[in-house]
Amino acid sequence: MSSWVLYILECADGTYYTGITNDLAKRLAAHEAGQGAKYTRGRGPLKVVYSEECDDRSHASQREEDKVALIQDHVVCAVS
Repeated sequence: MSSWVLYILECADGTYYTGITNDLAKRLAAHEAGQGAKYTRGRGPLKVVYSEECDDRSHASQREEDKVALIQDHVVCAVS
């Protein structure tokens, strides 16, 4: 069974995208080809700034929620 990965991408416009996958290389290729998430289309080049292996999809989803909250807090602090 393959493990799940939480990842955070930094887009060329300075924004961030978080996602989960069980094949990071394949998912990154899809993002770069414009076949990944709608949000990342037209925002390349993309750079992986964080990745974390998780035990299962449920854990990866929970960690994704945690990281989204952390990123939002960071952005609010940077703007304030």
